[in-house]
This record gives sequence, C-alpha cells and structure tokens, in this order.
Amino acid sequence: MKPNELKQYVIYSRKSKFTGKGESIENQIELCRQYIASHYSVEEAEKAFVYEDEGFSGGTLDRPQFKQMMKDSRKIQFAAIVVYRLDRISRNIGDFAKLIEDLSDRHIDFISIREQFDTSSPMGRAMMYIASVFSQLERETIAERIRDNMHELSKTGRWLGGTAPTGYESESVSNVTVDGKVKKACKLKPIPDEIGMVQLIYDVFLKTGSLTQTDQFLLEKRYTTKRGNKFTRFAIKGILTNPVYMIADDAAYTYLSENGVELFAERADFDGEHGVMAYNRTLQRPGKAHQERPMDEWVVAVGKHPGVIPGETWVQVQSMLAVNKSKSYRRPRSNVALLSGLLVCADCGDYMRPKLTGRMNADGELIYTYLCSNKERSRGACCSMKNANGNTLDAKIIAEVKKLAEDEDTFTKFLAQTKDVISGNREGCDAQIITLKEQIADNESSIKALVGTLAKSSGTAAEGYIMEQIEELHETGESLKQRLAELEQITERHHFANQEFAFFRSMLESVGAGIDDCTVEEKRRFLRTIIKKVVWDGQNASVYLFANDGETELPDLSESDEPSCEDSE
Repeated sequence: MKPNELKQYVIYSRKSKFTGKGESIENQIELCRQYIASHYSVEEAEKAFVYEDEGFSGGTLDRPQFKQMMKDSRKIQFAAIVVYRLDRISRNIGDFAKLIEDLSDRHIDFISIREQFDTSSPMGRAMMYIASVFSQLERETIAERIRDNMHELSKTGRWLGGTAPTGYESESVSNVTVDGKVKKACKLKPIPDEIGMVQLIYDVFLKTGSLTQTDQFLLEKRYTTKRGNKFTRFAIKGILTNPVYMIADDAAYTYLSENGVELFAERADFDGEHGVMAYNRTLQRPGKAHQERPMDEWVVAVGKHPGVIPGETWVQVQSMLAVNKSKSYRRPRSNVALLSGLLVCADCGDYMRPKLTGRMNADGELIYTYLCSNKERSRGACCSMKNANGNTLDAKIIAEVKKLAEDEDTFTKFLAQTKDVISGNREGCDAQIITLKEQIADNESSIKALVGTLAKSSGTAAEGYIMEQIEELHETGESLKQRLAELEQITERHHFANQEFAFFRSMLESVGAGIDDCTVEEKRRFLRTIIKKVVWDGQNASVYLFANDGETELPDLSESDEPSCEDSE
C-alpha cells in the first residue's frame, strides 16, 4: 500500500433482537465511524465498509453478513475491523480466539471501541482475550439460568403451551393455594377420536414395520392430521417418536434411565397411567427446521395427562425405527427426466415424479414415466391420474421452447419479461425473509424472557397470564417459521436466475438447436428459469411461463404424433 493511500476500514455491527432502543445497529455504526474519523481520518471513516447482522445471536459465527465480511477480507486488504463492543463479534471464546489468530496472520487489526481494545498492541490482544472469557461466562450463565427454570417447570409435569400434539388439547387448570392465591397451569386433555387414530398409527406401524405402508394406509382410509392435511411419513414419524404418548410405567423408566435422560421423577411416580412429558427435546432455531436433541439433554417428568402407548410398545417402535434408519438407502432417481419439481397433477395438485421402467426405446434411451406422488403413496385410492410418457413429454417441451427461440425479437423480449418477473419476485421474497427473521428472533427472545419470569411467578396470580402469553407466542412463532420456510424454498428455486440468463439467451439466440447440446442438468436449470409449472391432465400438458405476470401458456402439447401417456394407444 502506498504511503498516502487511504486504508480500508470495516465496521461490523450485530444485534440479536430487532428493536429501536439501546445499542441499535445504526447507533453502533455511527459510533464506529466517529472512532475511525477521530483516530485515523474522516475520509477513511466515510469509505469504511459496513456489515450488519440484526436478529442473530452472538453464540455462533454462523451469520450471513459476518461470513460475507470474512470472505471479502480474503479479497480486499482490510486495515482493521471495528466493532462497538467485543461481544458484537462473538460470545464464544473458542470462536473468538480463532478469529483473532486468523486476522493476525493476515495483518488485519481488530478494534473494540467500548472496551478500548486494539490488537495492534500486545496488551490490547491480552486484554481482549480476557474480556472474551467474561463474555462467554455471561452467555453460559444465561443458558444455565434458563435450564434451571426448565428444571423447576418440569417438576410440575405441566404443558408449557403451543400447538398440542395430535390426540390432545391444552386445558387450563386452576387451584387455590393455602394463602388464598389462584394458581393456574395447563395440562393435556385427550381428544378421543384423535387418540384412537394415534393408537391406530402405532398398531399399523408395528404390523407393517414401514413408514411408507403406514402412510399408504392412512391415505387410503382418508385420515388427516390435526390441521386437516394429508399425513406424510415425516408427520407419522413425529407421532411415533414423541414420548408424550408413552405410558409412564416400569419399561418407560428403565428405557429413559438407560439412555441418560435427566429424570425429575422417582420410580414410584411411574404409575402406569400418566404419560411422559419431555422438555428440551428439540433444538429450535429461527428460520430453520427443528432438530431433535440427544436424549441425554432431555429433561423428563411424569405428566398430568394420561398416556396411551405402553412403555414396552413405545420402546419397541423406537428400535424398529432405528433398524429401518440403519438399513435405509436412496433409491436411484431418473437421471434423464427434465420436469421434476415442475410437473403437477391437474386432479390433486401434487407433484408428479419420474419413474424408470427398466426398458429402452428404439433410440437406446431409458423409458420413464411421470406419476402422481399422491397416486403412488395411496396406491390409487386418492388419485387416479394417468401416468405421462416422460420421454415424449420432455421432448415436446424442449421442441416448443426451441420454437419460442426462433423469433429472436420475441424471444429476447420474453426473456427480459421473465427476468423482471423472477427478479421482482425474489426481491420481494428477500425483503419478507429479512422481516420474518427479525420477527422470529424477537418472538424467541420474548418467550425466553417469559420462561424466566414464569419460574419467579410460580404460585402467583400472574402465572396463568404468563402461560397464556407463552402459548400465544409459540403459536405465532410456528406460523412465522412455516411462512419463512415457504419463502426460502421459493428463493432457492430461482437463486440461479441472474447467473444463468445471459448464458442461455446467448446460446438460444446464436444456435437454435443449441439446447440439444446441453447436458441434462443444464436443460433442467434452463427450464426452471423460464417455466413456472407444467400441469398434466391425463391427456394434455399446459405450460405456465414466468413472463406476462407469470402465466403464459405454450401451444397445446396434445398435437403430437406420439402417444401422450403410457396408457394411450
């Protein structure tokens, strides 16, 4: 770097909760700018790069803008990374130590203006390590306090709120203490029809030993979930692995004890009538699917609700699921089909998936068909849509796209419209995703705060009110996470749009048959760039493009000399 050349400083800010109070993102950035201006120069402060993560915890470095900053630091010569406070980077001493070592190796200083730490000096580095130790201690103390509150709550065996598991509903129970105060709590109350279905699911799985066959049975008999949706293998497994249905008996006590579960109940409490209540069973992270924690992290008590599945039976089901998991394998998928994830059934709206027949056509190509997933899972009980001839349908789609490309002006205009539609949709999705993540983080923080307050309010009139708030927040959080997952799926589907458009437009405009020379994967990616969906009605396929507000239909694909489906003559 030349002597008079301005150095590139970086400002990083983070806040785990979206709020306009206290050390907001804007306040952190402004204070960091002032520090750079006063210690270095106003010009360097003005041209400083800014990276900000709002709604992310300091317990992990898995934050989008932080990762982008570290990626950029390997391409651009940063002079220093400036933060308002040390824990804005991390509360984990291990992560922090590795970060400082990495930055030091690349001659990038780290400055925390609140603690007045600067790694350009040996004393600054030493003091920073000491401060980071206390940051981690604070984080672990908070986590321990939350776990202590959970222990206190688990002693009661009550339901903490949220969406009740299939077969139960939440019921508020009140009682008057010796000092005349009204104490409220929630417990699970059986719903006879739903409980009967839960028992049936266990019976069918024990008989078949298969999630797929259990799923097929439920579809054929028209059983639906608590929210009225069709069952999936994921939903069925959730019921089969939920200990809430297990009767607290000797077999249950033995199994839980042997697996290192933290039990807040004596063996005498396992009375063979009540169910099991497991706390801290899942890891819930904003915007991500729940993950089940190891059993040695569970906190288990005997619940106030009646159990429905004997402990021995529940344990047997877990063993069967474990065996199935160890023997599971991925069935080979068709490596030639182009419309996976685009082709949907006109009757039931479910996706149609490719299936190899094991035969070859005259051109030496593998013959495959598209069949409705709902039809396959229910063995035709819920849908009877005719299968589509995959080779013919894919070829016709490609032929129509090539026709579209023959008129250069029309095709260029079409691609421009398509790109505008997808880019606009994606920008809207990205904005909504950011907002949802902020709302989810805010919601999670509110729940944690209420859980801490609940332990202090045990036995008071406020307890019932706090429980109701927790339940409402939990339901709101689940709804937000579901919407976030939907938006992320949409964004993921179009993530390649901007990178791919120039290539495919050039290829199709210069060589009309250029798409024939593409690999199967390139063809798939291109079709997903311009096609919104393809609807199969058993005879004809309607193709909906992204341009023209997302619904442009290609010419009728039934005008083919080849059979339109495998059932046709």
